[in-house]
Amino acid sequence: MRGVSLPAFPWDALVPYRERAAAHAGGLVDLSVGTPVDPTPQVVRDALATAADAPGYPTTLGSPALREAVAAWFERRFGIGALDPETNILPAIGSKELIAWMPTLLGLGAGDVVVHPELAYPTYDISARLAGAEPVAADSTVALGPGRPALLWLNSPANPHGRILPAEHLAKMVTWARERGVVIAADECYIEFGWDAVPVSVLHPDVNGGSLEGIVAVHSLSKRSNLAGYRAGFAAGDPVVIKALLAVRKHAGMMMPAPVQAATVAALNDDSHVDEQLARYRGRRAVLRDALEWAGFRIDHSEGSLYLWASRGEPCWQTVEWLSQRGILVAPGDFYGPGGREHVRVALTATDERVAAAAERLAG
Repeated sequence: MRGVSLPAFPWDALVPYRERAAAHAGGLVDLSVGTPVDPTPQVVRDALATAADAPGYPTTLGSPALREAVAAWFERRFGIGALDPETNILPAIGSKELIAWMPTLLGLGAGDVVVHPELAYPTYDISARLAGAEPVAADSTVALGPGRPALLWLNSPANPHGRILPAEHLAKMVTWARERGVVIAADECYIEFGWDAVPVSVLHPDVNGGSLEGIVAVHSLSKRSNLAGYRAGFAAGDPVVIKALLAVRKHAGMMMPAPVQAATVAALNDDSHVDEQLARYRGRRAVLRDALEWAGFRIDHSEGSLYLWASRGEPCWQTVEWLSQRGILVAPGDFYGPGGREHVRVALTATDERVAAAAERLAG
């Protein structure tokens, strides 16, 4: 069949290492994927069950209650009070879906350039390919030369390396993009996971000068509320960009299910479960970081997100092999770009018992 030329799914290459790690006498400790393992909060499950009788179609725009909850969350958690629930917010069926289709939804195609970080979540690259556009990896505007990309991805706190971009850097990127008519899409799905620094949204006036022109931020409830199975995310930003996304999504039938919308409202209105989850991850991060450093690893960046960016100063697949022999599975850094060839990404998304098991094996 003819279609888009896509690279092989990278995690398939991890299968033999997974099998080797799973053969360990103490069982597999899977730190390769950032999949939540803790329970979905009861307040969210209750909201889902209450809204389960949903015979009609939901709207692509989402319920007023959902959009109001998103706007209130931005103001309460991040001091961003200028979002209009009617024009600045749009729900999505998880953030990965929205990221993967963003260039297509914006009408990009052949001849357009989509820029993403040099070390990056692979879906940014895939999103350009799906649209027939050209993906370009660059961390600085200087590297882009005189060309004008159509879309520029930012990611802070970043996957895989956990770097948090300061407000000053984000503001410079926004200014550069506006001068050239470039749309900025900021993946902020880890924005509540700041360990050594405080993440700032591109929607904050300290970054954008009080204007949302040319900016859209993408968010997810998967990690902060253990809702990966619900597929709950949203975009917020420039009303012109939001309107363009909405128009195509309505035709394509991209609608967040009504019970999930109700669950999302409950999740966004309750801060206590998020703070509890942050405390869990902070504890797991401390255990894993100490254990990795004791075993001779260097931890780079990792100020935020749900990963430790670790290196033994050797090819990443050699490190993957070394850890798999100890029953620990991690992601090789070159999954995320050539700059990761001597790092591995270690996820914090494992139970306390499995994290303790990993620490014990690293100390052995």
